[in-house]
Amino acid sequence: FPIDITFKSTNPFGWPQIVLSVYGPDFFGHDVVRGYGAVHVPFTPGRHKRTIPMFVPESTSRLQQFTSWFTGRRPEFTDPRVVAQGEGREVTRVRSQGFVTVSFNIM
Repeated sequence: FPIDITFKSTNPFGWPQIVLSVYGPDFFGHDVVRGYGAVHVPFTPGRHKRTIPMFVPESTSRLQQFTSWFTGRRPEFTDPRVVAQGEGREVTRVRSQGFVTVSFNIM
């Protein structure tokens, strides 16, 4: 998807990130999360290709896993800032779920 954004900064702290939330149908046709990932936007001009590792949150118990599979309500983040920030995520159980490749053309 082409995105046109202009940024001006004198400090790279908190540099913008793109947060991806990928959804898709499961076996029963429910729309469930397939992965989350984030990458910092490059700031040097040119073409940049980034591979983003994706992950999904997991239930903590077998009963919760079965219930979420049966009802089609899998664990997901309600706030996309959780994906972009590292704080608070160390206690969240996640599973690796592939990669997404993003291409940036920076002017």
